[in-house]
Amino acid sequence: MNDFYQRDIVLENKHVKLVPFHASYEEGLKQLLFDREITAFTGEHFTNDQDVKNYIGRTLNGRTANESYPFIVIDKSSGQAAGSTSFGNIRMNQKRLEIGWTWYGKAFRGTYVNKAAKFELLKFVFEEMGFNRVQFSVDAENIRSQKAVLKLGAKQEGIFRCNYVNASGECRDDIYFSIIKSEWPELARTVFSDYLHHSANS
Repeated sequence: MNDFYQRDIVLENKHVKLVPFHASYEEGLKQLLFDREITAFTGEHFTNDQDVKNYIGRTLNGRTANESYPFIVIDKSSGQAAGSTSFGNIRMNQKRLEIGWTWYGKAFRGTYVNKAAKFELLKFVFEEMGFNRVQFSVDAENIRSQKAVLKLGAKQEGIFRCNYVNASGECRDDIYFSIIKSEWPELARTVFSDYLHHSANS
């Protein structure tokens, strides 16, 4: 896994295609990011084009610094960028990471996009990387995202108080969830059964 951050990881099934985050998607992201619902539980505010450029720069720098691996999520039915998600808090020696920093444009929230994307990410982590644990952190007041994570089959673990600072400088609590390697085969067979025979990872 020494070349992990340098690899061009592309994950794909019948619904979505995940490609490495790239500045060439700036225009597509602009169509989505000026949305207060996206920024309500993040450390970002998007009010102008420069905010988007800054966000793209920081996201790309995370991969350059070997700290995260961000993706653009493309909805295959429309061919449009639906949003972004990332691998972060990656601990190669401990075989664990976090899937997060996820957001979708309004038209894609509550659709098949999130589950389809999460299947590809989880499959890659457990079956290609051989990791033991995937964790998710969700703002304690972000009920929509908590429900979405539970629908993936993740187990709720606990509350981390004052775990991050949002875009308004407020101290926020996170709820942590996880899926571990021994749970993955059953989740793949049940929760994600629709995707098992349609994956095209590369």
